[in-house]
Amino acid sequence: MTAPRAKPAVVLLSGGLDSATVLAIAKAQGFAPYALSARYGQRHQVELDAARRVAQALGAAEHREVAIDLAQFGGSALTADIPVPMHRTPDQMAGEIPVTYVPARNTVLLSLALAWAEVLGATDIFLGVNAIDYSGYPDCRPEFLAAFERMARLATRAGVGGAEITIHAPLIQLTKGEIIRRGFELGVDYGMTVSCYQPGPGGEACGACDACVLRLKGFAEAGAVDPARYRAGVER
Repeated sequence: MTAPRAKPAVVLLSGGLDSATVLAIAKAQGFAPYALSARYGQRHQVELDAARRVAQALGAAEHREVAIDLAQFGGSALTADIPVPMHRTPDQMAGEIPVTYVPARNTVLLSLALAWAEVLGATDIFLGVNAIDYSGYPDCRPEFLAAFERMARLATRAGVGGAEITIHAPLIQLTKGEIIRRGFELGVDYGMTVSCYQPGPGGEACGACDACVLRLKGFAEAGAVDPARYRAGVER
């Protein structure tokens, strides 16, 4: 008897720690993961190189990159010539929406994922947002995801036809340490991933931006050493 075909799901893949873990989770849940990465005008392209490595290593059914240039609008330290905050504590990060927030990025990326999902006949979309150890982004909250899911069911042919389009955010209530431990259980090699907002020319992480601080904190909580490359002098 032929084995049943795995159900397709679109997974937003940035090349970072969280999205790599989510890709592994989607596959472990029996989905055929179709990974989607975006060239959205980010200043550093090393994360896209990481996304390609992760998609291949974790067995994505397909990996596509799309271009949508949010740098035309600016407004973020990730897309414009604005300094990246450095050496902040997690408490400081939670106090305000930082300049590394890219206006409407997750709304745009989820919309692209929704479009591909319709073509694939998929009703499941995965992304790696987190509402605990994160930098205060408004589009990483459960309320946003619930609202987008309602919109997706109203605004698509599949949804109007009765499909239960579901936005999966399996990391949303996990600490960074819990995320890393889950990834280890699934065999994720975090040395492939890039989280840094201000990597060096060779892709080495700075160790001081918000993303690096949270990542290093997570590995410490997980009792592990981060295998990513860092600039000289960064303690892990």
